Amino acid sequence: MDRAQLADFLRRRREALQPEDVGMVKGPRRRTSGLRREEVAALSNMSTDYYSRLEQQRGPQPSVQMLAAIARGLRLTQDERDHLFRLAGHTAPPRAGSADHVNPALMRVLDRLDTPAQVVSELAETLVQNPLAVALLGDQTSYEGPSRSLYYRWFTDPAVRSFYPEEDHERHTRTWVAALRAVLARGGPGSRAADLVARLREESEEFSTIWDDHEVAVHTSQRKRMVHPSVGTIELDCQVLVAENQAQSLLVYTATPGTEDYERLKLLSVIGVQRFERSPVRPRFDR
Repeated sequence: MDRAQLADFLRRRREALQPEDVGMVKGPRRRTSGLRREEVAALSNMSTDYYSRLEQQRGPQPSVQMLAAIARGLRLTQDERDHLFRLAGHTAPPRAGSADHVNPALMRVLDRLDTPAQVVSELAETLVQNPLAVALLGDQTSYEGPSRSLYYRWFTDPAVRSFYPEEDHERHTRTWVAALRAVLARGGPGSRAADLVARLREESEEFSTIWDDHEVAVHTSQRKRMVHPSVGTIELDCQVLVAENQAQSLLVYTATPGTEDYERLKLLSVIGVQRFERSPVRPRFDR
């Protein structure tokens, strides 16, 4: 671990980012060059003290999980992420099949949105959400193992389906099975998609039956109805922006101005902000 170089790299990347680059407002009295340490810590979902110690060449060697969070918070490219890992004394994660490093271009778009949005992997693993997406969908980033994938949860956790009207279940089921088949076709045997398919065929008779129909479809835009505990049923347009390598997508949820769904979305924005002011959406890591 090269503490001096790690500290220098973190400081320079932090100073290169401006508040508007990450969706923050730049106040008139701001004298800091780039982002403040506490802002990077918040973006990385960790304590200010932990992040500050890294820039001050103090503290323990950061874990792989902490480095991934910092790379995301600093909006690092994949080359920069790999450099960060090496400076911290870790082997850079393999690029092939890696889904956890959020595409910086998608993050730049996400930072500027004032409507629910989130970045997901090709296996429907939610990698990052803006606060409004958490208010709409709940925190979907804290799952572990195969449960990180919505495809897996849909067939193994009945509670997931309660968020959608029952009459829409079959459509979602077939759409997601077909989407997973398309991912498997790109990745092939030995891919993470192949492992997920094998697990689902073993654990879900419903999945296995529909999988054998060999339906293929990839939807880039659709309307979705959701049953929210605070605002009731809300129907939104889900626009999908796909990264160049097709490994990640940005999902953006909007409603037509003047409609009841638009008013519900505005109400949800207020409810979400109030909730975030009372307590953090996610725990902060200090390990």
